[in-house]
Amino acid sequence: MEYDEFVRTVTERADVPPDLARELIYATMLTLAERITGGLARELADQLPADVAPPVVPPEEVAQKFGVDEFVQRVKRRAKVDDESLARIGVRAVFSTMRDAVSKEEFRDLLEQLPNEFQGDLIPLA
Repeated sequence: MEYDEFVRTVTERADVPPDLARELIYATMLTLAERITGGLARELADQLPADVAPPVVPPEEVAQKFGVDEFVQRVKRRAKVDDESLARIGVRAVFSTMRDAVSKEEFRDLLEQLPNEFQGDLIPLA
C-alpha cells in the first residue's frame, strides 16, 4: 500500500479531512511505537509506506505498558484534537488500514503484544 492510499483510506474510514488523517496517522504510529517492542516496530515499519513508518520505530527496545484509554489520550494530545471520540475513531481507522497494509502474520504479532482490550475497542475485529 502506498502512502497516498493509506491516507485516503484513513480519511474515509475516520470521515475526517486528509490533513487531520495525516495527524492521526502520525500520532497513532508514534504512540504505537511506545507500546510495542523495538523489534516488532521495525518489522512493521518495513511493511508500511515510507512516509507512515518513521514514527513507528521507537527510541527504546522495551515496550511501555499502558491501556486503551491512555493510548487514545496520547493520540488525542499529539494530533491536537479536542474530542476523545474523534481520536478513538481515528485510531480505529489507522489500525484497520494497517491491517490491510501489512502481512497477516505481522498483524497477528502486533495483536499478541497488545492487551486484549485493544481488540474490538481500538482494533476492529476481522
